Amino acid sequence: MNRRGALRRPCVAVAVALFFGCLALSADDPAAPPESAVAAEEQKAPAPQLFSGQVVYLKDALARRDIETSAETAEHVVLETDAGEIIPILADWRGRAFYQDEQLRNRKVDLIGFRHPGVPYLNVIAVYTFNEAGERTYTDYWCDVCSIPMYEIQPCECCQGAIRLRFQIQDLPEYVK
Repeated sequence: MNRRGALRRPCVAVAVALFFGCLALSADDPAAPPESAVAAEEQKAPAPQLFSGQVVYLKDALARRDIETSAETAEHVVLETDAGEIIPILADWRGRAFYQDEQLRNRKVDLIGFRHPGVPYLNVIAVYTFNEAGERTYTDYWCDVCSIPMYEIQPCECCQGAIRLRFQIQDLPEYVK
């Protein structure tokens, strides 16, 4: 046996022992999260609901209620519901568009989303706006070159070209009617 072959066998044996040792330890690993924590992480998001109103800056919604606020709230975006509730919008993959695009603010909207228990923020998963004729339109951003939708203002994820705000006349999905 040459010197290289003699060195490989112990390395392979050590790698195999480590692999199977890790498998055996993982069940008893005190550093592993408890099963209850894993189960909590795997819980599904709350059921989507319909939220209707107008998306506005928080400072404007508070001003209508004669509530003074400081400059820090100037860029916070909220849904002011038809019932008068103020719901902050989470700036995630879908909600970020309201922070970026003034065309989506100060107009009637139907938002499909959910709120986690104990968290006031609305996770938006679908945006519907209304055109001048009062027709509901599904609203997203679109790349005409690649024919792919996007959900915030940015260069196209495919071609890096310009995208446009797209409105498609569409009813609400059955699961929120």
